[in-house]
Amino acid sequence: MKSRWLKALPISAGAMLAASGFALADSMDDLVAAAKKEGQVTTIALPHDWCGYGAVIDGFKKKYGLEVNELNPDAGSSDEVEAIKANKDNKGPQAPDVIDVGLSYGPSSKKDGLIQAYKVATWDTIPDTAKDADGFWYGDYYGVLTFEVNKDLVKNSPTDWPDLLKDEFKNSVALAGDPRASNQAIQGVYAAGLSAAGGDASKAADAGLKFFAELNSKGNFVPVIGKAAPLAQGATPIVIRWDYNALADRDTLKGNPDVDVVVPKSGVVAGVYVQAISAYAPHPNAAKLWMEYLYSDEGQLGFLAGYCHPIRFGDLVANGKVPQAMLDKLPPAAAYEVAVFPTLEEQGAAKEIITKNWDAVVGANVQ
Repeated sequence: MKSRWLKALPISAGAMLAASGFALADSMDDLVAAAKKEGQVTTIALPHDWCGYGAVIDGFKKKYGLEVNELNPDAGSSDEVEAIKANKDNKGPQAPDVIDVGLSYGPSSKKDGLIQAYKVATWDTIPDTAKDADGFWYGDYYGVLTFEVNKDLVKNSPTDWPDLLKDEFKNSVALAGDPRASNQAIQGVYAAGLSAAGGDASKAADAGLKFFAELNSKGNFVPVIGKAAPLAQGATPIVIRWDYNALADRDTLKGNPDVDVVVPKSGVVAGVYVQAISAYAPHPNAAKLWMEYLYSDEGQLGFLAGYCHPIRFGDLVANGKVPQAMLDKLPPAAAYEVAVFPTLEEQGAAKEIITKNWDAVVGANVQ
């Protein structure tokens, strides 16, 4: 992929010093011991079929013997942030220790004082463009938005955004979330708009709302959150979904129905998700250990096994850490060559327009 995110960075021998202040040889032992005293880490919005998280969670539990308290797997990014706000004074099981949110939610959460700084041992191998310099948030993986198609019901898969407006796709097209709260859905609207606006990021949000208003008025848009079950049942035969989610569904459904995963010809938007630790985490050391695991080679390859491009992908490939069999399961690189990585500013501006104007412009209550 032609992207700055794949730039391999050198590993710093002193990275762990920056991470914890402990000496390099002792820091992980001390962190593991402190985490084990806390006994568990509380996550939120991590479906097991999203980005390989089921296996990643199991790997963490097996390696360190900690429990993982999983809150609301189907929550959106804004729900995660609201969970921190709602549980500032609550050290019970409903208070998340960590969040995994869309890129734009990192800076806003830092600004609001909702997250705390922590730098993992592999910090220097995370591209500078995908992390907060002070360690408050850091990219974990990325993917591109695709059309996930139930081939038992849709004979001719759409190949680009304008195709979704065709009469043959009546009552067929869904977003994989509520665009008033879900980063995946917001990016879906943005991607459609980027295509309609000829690549002009400044016009993408408004163009995306206009596109979905037309899609809705034609009767092609289905106001149901699209995922594997409604796709297979035929309620949402076409779902606008991150490639890693769509590919995971294809594996899970095992041909029943047959699933086609299409990278559109235009408006190919790549989205980076970021990790952060709650400023009010009841289990701060377990949260830090969770981050260490996610950004280790093992954790990053766990994401890749779930079809996500881990943020350290360039470093892992450069150092021969990625099995060829794993690379072979990814979609062809050519489809990703026109992918656009919206800047934080572009994402923030688009999110503001889309979330605030969806009801007025589109008027579809997605749930």
